[in-house]
Amino acid sequence: MVQRASDRWIAIALSVLLHGALLAALVYGWLMFREQRRAAPTPPIVATVVDARTLKGLEQPTPPEDVGPPQPSPEERAQREQAEQVRRQAEEQKAAEERAAADKAAAERAVAEKAAAEKAAAARAAAEKAAAKAAAERARQEEQDRRDREADLKRSLVAEEHADAARNGAALASWRSMITAKITRAWLRPPTAKVGIDCMLNVTQVPGGDVTQVNIGECNGDQAVRDSIEAAVYRASPLPPPPDPALFDRSLQIRFKPD
Repeated sequence: MVQRASDRWIAIALSVLLHGALLAALVYGWLMFREQRRAAPTPPIVATVVDARTLKGLEQPTPPEDVGPPQPSPEERAQREQAEQVRRQAEEQKAAEERAAADKAAAERAVAEKAAAEKAAAARAAAEKAAAKAAAERARQEEQDRRDREADLKRSLVAEEHADAARNGAALASWRSMITAKITRAWLRPPTAKVGIDCMLNVTQVPGGDVTQVNIGECNGDQAVRDSIEAAVYRASPLPPPPDPALFDRSLQIRFKPD
């Protein structure tokens, strides 16, 4: 259902009239109440005469002022101060004893720690000393082993050299004997040669035994003997080879004693 505009305005007007009537009624009631109070008579004051002596008898005594607990006497204060002083002294003594005990414990810990540190240092020093001693002993043993090996090697080399020298000496002596024998066979003894010819020959050869040079050193023969020996060396060329090629030498010293 659609409400018309005229109906809405009627409702608003009725609401305004109703509120205005209520307000007028309130104002009227308040005005009537005010007029009634103005018209009411004032009641008479009733008083009674009382004698001053009667009032004095009716006065209440004033209660004493609360002053708290009674103050202690000088003797009590002295006792309390003495007790307080004794208590403080006891607390100070207890604190001093606790400090002394703590200092003693700290000193004992310091001594124990120092002893432990010294013991550990001594143990380390002993271990290091033992390690150094062991290392020195190992080094000494290694050095001794090295020297023993070198000595064994040296002895082996010397023995081998002696053996080689012995072998080479015998082979060299045999080779020189073959050379001397070939020169002796090629020597043509001159008439001036005496018995007991002894001469040193310096012979130069090349590989293969060919003689390239001959020099006569000390010799007890005359010039004819010396020339005949030199000619014999050239006739003996090529000289016999050594049994070991390592023994070959270009320069030879040969003692020639044909007798």
